[in-house]
Amino acid sequence: MRHRFYHPNGLSRGPTILDGTEAHHLTHVLRARVGDLVDLFDGAGSEGEARVVELQRRQVRLELLTVRSVERESRYRLTIAVALPKGPRQGWLVEKLVELGVDRIVPLRTTRGVAQPDDNALNRLQRTVIESCKQSGRNRLMTFDRPMRLAELAQAIDPATARWLAHPTTTASQWSHDAPSEPSQQSVDWTLGPGTNGAACVAIGPEGGFTDDEVRDAVDAGWQVVSLGPRLLRIETAAVACAAHWCLLHEGRAWITDSRT
Repeated sequence: MRHRFYHPNGLSRGPTILDGTEAHHLTHVLRARVGDLVDLFDGAGSEGEARVVELQRRQVRLELLTVRSVERESRYRLTIAVALPKGPRQGWLVEKLVELGVDRIVPLRTTRGVAQPDDNALNRLQRTVIESCKQSGRNRLMTFDRPMRLAELAQAIDPATARWLAHPTTTASQWSHDAPSEPSQQSVDWTLGPGTNGAACVAIGPEGGFTDDEVRDAVDAGWQVVSLGPRLLRIETAAVACAAHWCLLHEGRAWITDSRT
């Protein structure tokens, strides 16, 4: 399998230049030679085969031999809105969500959040998106939004998008104004009902969970409060579990069919 490189300026047959981090990796890490073949992708759905023509200190000159549009994205789009964990767990979370085909990540600003990402952290995570797309074969970059609060997100997403808020051992009825005193546990129904647009958003809170006020505001904004089971999950575990279940539900049948033909 040839190495893949991100070329953000679009792909067209003929001479092209790879620079920055990608050129450094090809030249100084992989120690490419003139004549080597590599694959390029533009993050917008296209990929192509290229031959190394000249190696320079800060850039690589290539001849792009082929360009094709290859769609590996699911037609069912999933957004994960998540209060990011601390440290290297952020990068692991982003990497796995890219591999599972998540369309969009929205970092959540929450009352109990412990990691409020600054510009440097967001830039590092965007680089993780690129590296994970290179590894997994995705031709479209997962979108990484600016941090926002749940109220902002509710206004930003399409009203036809199904929206679920993960909260331990609760049901939406607990957060209604006429809530019963002993709410029962409810698990999420991942099917997209009538009136939805083939897209969903799952909101996952910080280690301390969403506050009662945050949950009530979310319910008032149309979010369905759901449980992910009887055990407490870490932030990244909850996010990956949601993405994996969504992926298997909406793409799993195609995988099984393909494996038997």
